[in-house]
Amino acid sequence: MKCVKVPLRQLNDTRIKLMEAGQMNMEYKIKACEEYGYIPVNDDVEGYEIVCMRLEAMPKVARSFSELLEGELDSDEIENLRTSFDTIGDIVILEIPENLEDKKQIIGDAALKFTKRKAIYMKRSAIKGTTRVRDLEFLAGTDDSVTIHKEHGTRLKLDVREVYFSPRLATERKRVMESVNDGENILDMFCGIGPFPIVIARNKDVKITAVDINESAIKYLNENINLNKLKGSIETYCGDIAEVSKSFNSKFDRIIMNLPGLAYTFLDLAVDLIEDGGIINYYEFSDSYEQGIKRLESACSKKNKQVEIINCRKVKSTSPGEWHVAIDGRVTNK
Repeated sequence: MKCVKVPLRQLNDTRIKLMEAGQMNMEYKIKACEEYGYIPVNDDVEGYEIVCMRLEAMPKVARSFSELLEGELDSDEIENLRTSFDTIGDIVILEIPENLEDKKQIIGDAALKFTKRKAIYMKRSAIKGTTRVRDLEFLAGTDDSVTIHKEHGTRLKLDVREVYFSPRLATERKRVMESVNDGENILDMFCGIGPFPIVIARNKDVKITAVDINESAIKYLNENINLNKLKGSIETYCGDIAEVSKSFNSKFDRIIMNLPGLAYTFLDLAVDLIEDGGIINYYEFSDSYEQGIKRLESACSKKNKQVEIINCRKVKSTSPGEWHVAIDGRVTNK
């Protein structure tokens, strides 16, 4: 290997000059001996002594998850592998196509090496049941499913095996928080571990009522309230919102309905609980906004109220042609 030979005291300055000039060979390590240093170069460099030395090659660093799988999976398998994954704190959750399940260990080991996280799991089922959890299979790292996820200056503790949490809604949670005014009385009907309440209450002086039917979710929400410095307050309830709401003594300025598969079945209740002029942040799975708007309008009409749609957006894609959509409506009495 061709090298520039320089006294040790000149080694760093020379390295910088050669790098900036594009003359340094970045595939090999610099070698330093007692009096001289040897910098690998691509060609002869005018003004320097050139010698030949045996140098150690730089370790190859994979630039992508797919690159780590080269030689383990063929090109078609790599192409079919969904390289996107959810990172929740120091845990990674992969979605591996059925045709690649026999390579799941190879894929899990590659994900651990690439992400440098604590544990790698793969999805074994869709989200299911009233508690909204999915089956996970441990693949690599340390089998510890409890983690703390950081988002917008908050810390959210959870067990990925016991509760549902999507890091892909971080932007949506920030957007809703920014639309909230100090002094609002807010209900989160399906709060989970509390990402909406925690992000909002950290930044706004509000009162939030947070409800979820999953006992583990409420347990972690209570821990998260203590983990974070909040401007607002959060009161938690574990149970079915249809039953819990019977004990409420006031209506709400804002109701968050992030249960996209079933939220529409609770719209009548939300319309009953919203203050005149209050906002419903409603979510559902759909290929358009029309269905959700009609559902909001229908629920309001039955209660002799009306809704003004103030915002619609696609939060994330859930399958080809279907989206997790958000619809914000201001509800007023007729």
